Amino acid sequence: MRPRADLPEGVEGWTCVMADGHATWARSYYRNTTGDELRSVPTLMGPGGRTVETHCTVGSQDEPGDCGTPHRSSYGGPEEYVAVAGYADGGGAADEASPQLRSGPDPAPSAMG
Repeated sequence: MRPRADLPEGVEGWTCVMADGHATWARSYYRNTTGDELRSVPTLMGPGGRTVETHCTVGSQDEPGDCGTPHRSSYGGPEEYVAVAGYADGGGAADEASPQLRSGPDPAPSAMG
């Protein structure tokens, strides 16, 4: 798994599955040096089609920041979950935004055609 992704435009992202006791959540760490505000949508996908996401505003700053989904009761172990985060420009509706970056795991070998 390679949870880090970079773009030459100044956005870096790291996304991971977090677990503590009986709770699981997604957390995305980022650095945005584009000079523009971005939006981030961390998403946690789990067993049985369970999905939870949240929306965050990502200010332009050289210091790292983070955004995470709410903690949810675990169904299975953390290895059964996938966390991804999409980053897009800050204007317009979510489905109209220009995608900038998607941070998440590499595809499984069986999905790589």
